[in-house]
Amino acid sequence: MSILSASSFQEFLIYLCTKLLIIFAILPVHEYAHAYAAKKMGDNTALMHGRLTLNPLKHIDPIGAIFILLVGFGWAKPVPINPRNFRDVKKGSALVAFAGPFSNLICATIGALLYRVVMNVYFQTLSEVWLYMLMALSLFIQINISLAVFNLIPIPPLDGSHILFSFAPYKVISFMHRYQQILYYGMIIMLAAGILSGPFSTVVGWIYEGLINIFFWVDKLFLLFT
Repeated sequence: MSILSASSFQEFLIYLCTKLLIIFAILPVHEYAHAYAAKKMGDNTALMHGRLTLNPLKHIDPIGAIFILLVGFGWAKPVPINPRNFRDVKKGSALVAFAGPFSNLICATIGALLYRVVMNVYFQTLSEVWLYMLMALSLFIQINISLAVFNLIPIPPLDGSHILFSFAPYKVISFMHRYQQILYYGMIIMLAAGILSGPFSTVVGWIYEGLINIFFWVDKLFLLFT
């Protein structure tokens, strides 16, 4: 899913435009979801720091954006949150952490519905325009799923770690905090080296196929009304 892997100029443009959409629209949605959930749980820290917004300039991390362009997953600036303000610290921490990846899954689901609609239009018209749109939607879905899966990995500072810490024993939490930098950079190196890319891609593929298949009924509607 790297823009460097594009086999034609048209494919390069599709990759570039779709990834820019992810960077300037979807990453802000992810961070906004964290901020909104935190506010609902009783913490206004993100609001006071101007992060309860969809303005991409408030959320974009340059290095994370480069990773999106080159690898297919990345990150934005973490939303500042103070769990001590939550009405229920454990529940609040878990829900706020899950809100970001959940927003990516919602975006992927919307993309899957549009993909199924566009696929039927393409089969009827065989127009290259619809084919390029299919490619863009497929990439959009895959990146959103990748962001959700990546952020749910239970290693600090990823969202999955905050969910894990909400119910894990103290010894586990202490170990994760003590070695969080080693664990995090070790995971990044293994992903970049391809060691974890197989399992990661498999999980993303399962979710991708599941979302596309959920909207099987779109095909039946097209057959019914055409």
